[in-house]
Amino acid sequence: QVELMESGGGLVQAGGSLRLSCAALGSSFSNYVMAWYRQAPGKQRELLATITSGGSTNYADSVKGRFTISRDNGKYMVYLQMNSLNPADTAVYYCNAVEIWNYGTTDGYWGQGTQVTVSS
Repeated sequence: QVELMESGGGLVQAGGSLRLSCAALGSSFSNYVMAWYRQAPGKQRELLATITSGGSTNYADSVKGRFTISRDNGKYMVYLQMNSLNPADTAVYYCNAVEIWNYGTTDGYWGQGTQVTVSS
C-alpha cells in the first residue's frame, strides 16, 4: 500500500511553467507504475502521463511535447514538469500509483490533488 501527496500547484500565467511533485509514502516504490491525471470542472479525469520504474514513459496527445514526467526511485518521488501552459490546462492534478501486477485492472492509489490555474 502507498500514500501519495502532491504539491507544487498554483496560479500561473499562460505560457508559464510549473513543476508538480508527488511524494510516495510506503514501501517498494519500484513496484508501482506512476501516473499523473487531471480533472477540470465538469469533465472526466484525464490520464496525462505514465512512467514505469525503469523510466519508460507515455503521454497523452494533449500534453506531449509540453509536459515531462519523471521519477526518483531512491527518493520515492514522481514529478510533472509542465511548460507552455494555457488556460485549458486549468484543473486539479492527481498523482496515481498502481502495482505493476495490477496495472490495467485496478485504479490503484490516489493523492488528494493539487490545483493548477492558468490565467490568460
